[in-house]
Amino acid sequence: MGRSRRRSPFVIAAPAGVRIRTRLHPTSGEASVLWEIGNFNGRLYRHELAARIEQGTLDRKQQGEHRTQRKRALTADTSSRWAGAITRSVEDQYQLGMRALGAHVRSMDSAIETLQARCALAPNERDGKNTGYRDAAERFAKTRRLAALRDRVEQARHDFAEGRPVIVMGGKRLWRNRNRLADAGQSETEWRQGWDAARIFFTADGETGKTGGNETIRVTPATGQLRIKVPAALADQFGTYLGIAAEVVFHHRREEWRDRIERNRAVRYDVVYDPARRRWYLDASWGIAPTASVEVSAIRTGRVLGVDLNDGHLATCVLDKSGNPIGEPATIAVAKQGLPASQRDGQLRAAITALLDRAEHSGCAAIVIENLDFDDARSTGRETMGRGQRGKRFRRTVASIPTAKFRERLRGMAAQRDITVMAVDPAYTSKAGRRSWRTPLQQQTQTSGYTVTTHHGAAVAIGRRGLGFKLSRHSSGPRNAQRSVTGQPSSLATVSNRVRATCEKPCPTPGPEVRPKRSGSKRHTPAAKTVRAATEQYSLSLTN
Repeated sequence: MGRSRRRSPFVIAAPAGVRIRTRLHPTSGEASVLWEIGNFNGRLYRHELAARIEQGTLDRKQQGEHRTQRKRALTADTSSRWAGAITRSVEDQYQLGMRALGAHVRSMDSAIETLQARCALAPNERDGKNTGYRDAAERFAKTRRLAALRDRVEQARHDFAEGRPVIVMGGKRLWRNRNRLADAGQSETEWRQGWDAARIFFTADGETGKTGGNETIRVTPATGQLRIKVPAALADQFGTYLGIAAEVVFHHRREEWRDRIERNRAVRYDVVYDPARRRWYLDASWGIAPTASVEVSAIRTGRVLGVDLNDGHLATCVLDKSGNPIGEPATIAVAKQGLPASQRDGQLRAAITALLDRAEHSGCAAIVIENLDFDDARSTGRETMGRGQRGKRFRRTVASIPTAKFRERLRGMAAQRDITVMAVDPAYTSKAGRRSWRTPLQQQTQTSGYTVTTHHGAAVAIGRRGLGFKLSRHSSGPRNAQRSVTGQPSSLATVSNRVRATCEKPCPTPGPEVRPKRSGSKRHTPAAKTVRAATEQYSLSLTN
């Protein structure tokens, strides 16, 4: 489950950009104008996206020519900067849709391969790692699913070859809720507000050298007033610019943002509306200079914090540079059951904050996590991860682990504290933790009464793999008494152990002497009958 490609430990790069958010406080009149501008740009965006999908696959030169033509056509209704932001976002969305379509094809191919291997076997028949289904009825149902997947993958391959991804502005999940509002717990008005809010377009790319770093959506450095360029088609109705009277104040990274706008460096702005809270937000983002990458060898000279990501909690343990656990392991809860997405994200951020606090308090310069990837589990989980209600619960647990979001949040928040994040291969970490580290950790924490689980042992194994050590606790030791073989036995007991291993097989019964064959084979010399005699004979041979 979650096995990724086998690779050596590597350092996760710090994020290349920053995105911060603050709340806007427009009046009712200003909010209505914001709606008009967002809906107008949204209609243009959707029209351009449909035209781009209709074009299909284009090479780099054709993409540039197409964007230039569409930007000139849009400039008459909006402005050159609004048109540039729309065409750039359209191309980015199209490329993202193509990548998602390619991943969808690979996922269905993997599921078809697994189904074919199992359907080719009779019920309960076994062939290597593949096993037939339980009975003929289940096998028949799986053949129907296999036929449906083959039809779907053929259509997806055709769309991919033509360059025609299916993209729903506003989200496919929200669109599906339209036909089951009662199950989604929404009214027609609530759904319509969410649908319209998800389909507005309010993005303005920054430009270095312009006042405030952006000519379309600008925050005045001196007064903090927000000014938005009104599209040309709406200028007669609302004027050239829309001004928000309330001052814009960023709290997170405020000094960095203010330094950029005062020096007229590029800052991108996005205006977002939350229909559930009925609030407007302003997002500011910009690129940052890449930091120097830390070598893996430099991380292995100090303490590290091993982390095992699980459903609902993080298991952690501190290790020294020799791979030995220090102190007691700890568990950090990540509450997510029955919570909306925004609250789940807040719980995850709180858990990562506690994780970074533990790393700083323990003097760890790096955090070691697993390089998890559940793509295979999501595509073939119905065939390889159990059946019935038990299998569904297990697959639901796997799907609920926020692997990608945890990794992205961790690397961004760790970069602010100068803590390096290292990823290792997840193979056999849980098995090694249960076999080699759970009992020693439990013995170490007997006085405190803390309960050690397999996940804490897995955190130790993850940290040891990041440090370059074996996952197991004990090494196999020298084989065949190597020091005695070199002629320098440490004690007579070492010699006795080696001879004892030599004499484990029963000695042959002495018989009449047999002449060796002419093939050149040597006469067999009987071994000593007792360990004592063999020890004395071996010691005498070393002396001579």
